[in-house]
Amino acid sequence: MKKLALALSVVAAMSSPAMAEGNAEAGKTKALVCSACHGVDGNSMIDMYPKLAGQHPSYLEKQLKEFRSAMQTGGKEGRMDPIMGSMAIGLSDQDIADLAAFYSSQALVVADVAEVPAAGETLYKGGDMARGITSCVACHGPDAKGMEAAGFPALGGQHANYIKIQLTKFRDTNRHNDLNGMMQDVAKKLSDADIEALSKYISSIK
Repeated sequence: MKKLALALSVVAAMSSPAMAEGNAEAGKTKALVCSACHGVDGNSMIDMYPKLAGQHPSYLEKQLKEFRSAMQTGGKEGRMDPIMGSMAIGLSDQDIADLAAFYSSQALVVADVAEVPAAGETLYKGGDMARGITSCVACHGPDAKGMEAAGFPALGGQHANYIKIQLTKFRDTNRHNDLNGMMQDVAKKLSDADIEALSKYISSIK
């Protein structure tokens, strides 16, 4: 909880004027090259790639800039991903703002989940005090819409497999662009079964 409080204070102190104003119509055109993986409207049909529709624009901008930064610094900064890095390296700040504006304006399509593990709901809503696992609700909210001002993404309706991949990366420290290492701290305490249950539950939230 100390890291959460510190993260919120850091976000509150951050200024936003540096962000370019995005144009959704311009972003729609620029997003054509992204549609093979993320779908024409940001609702990816491939479960290893995230749905981008309805995501907070500031979060989308952050991720694209960090994919670009990782390529520019050889992985010393940002978020390293060979595929996304090669896509983001040529984007300007305006391109990124336009893409974020487009995807955030699209409606998320949430698929029905056949089996929703009770263990996933329990972890999401209440965490596990005995293991020092903070509830996901604390940052992502009961409806999994996240908190844009604090930089916490919307998760509800996301592909379960994508969530599973990212939680595993945070746990294994293969992804470390989370504010203050908060997601790494949570994920390192999760078992494979925990991650599986959480991923399926989160993907079912509408």
